[in-house]
Amino acid sequence: MSGSTLNGISRVDPRSGRPGWKRAILRAAATKPGTALHRMVAARLDKPLMKVTGGRVTLGAGAVPVAILTSIGARTGKCRETPVTYFTDGDDVILMASNYGGDHHPGWFYNLLANPECELHIGPRGGRFTARETHGVDRDQLFALAVELYSGYGRYAQRTEGVRTIRVLRLTPSG
Repeated sequence: MSGSTLNGISRVDPRSGRPGWKRAILRAAATKPGTALHRMVAARLDKPLMKVTGGRVTLGAGAVPVAILTSIGARTGKCRETPVTYFTDGDDVILMASNYGGDHHPGWFYNLLANPECELHIGPRGGRFTARETHGVDRDQLFALAVELYSGYGRYAQRTEGVRTIRVLRLTPSG
């Protein structure tokens, strides 16, 4: 494990401290109204905003790291681009298939199960990765780290209890 990036994606330690303004943004985003606002507005605008600014600006205001995931549609075979929040663990990028605590996994999760080869980009930086779902202790430890990054994941897990388990994926850099 070396360097400040993984295949062009900045390393993010979910345990590192955050300034008070970032914690305030994350607390607001973790509320039901904050989640709804992010889902309906920010998530839809992040992809074009990141493209226009070369990845320098997201509506997460730097409170959480955001990258653009490029995957192949499980049913359509078409290229799909989705903004995702991530963090790193060792030499892997970690993604949470939380879907804001909804009843179903996000579409990109099914895409990665069907076609694990994908790309992550932040502006012009990025590269190819191979996704795999985590299980057992590894999944539980990564989920706990995700809650340290963003407490909303804990609330999402409460909303999905008895409906589904939020899946966690490891993306390993590839050729």
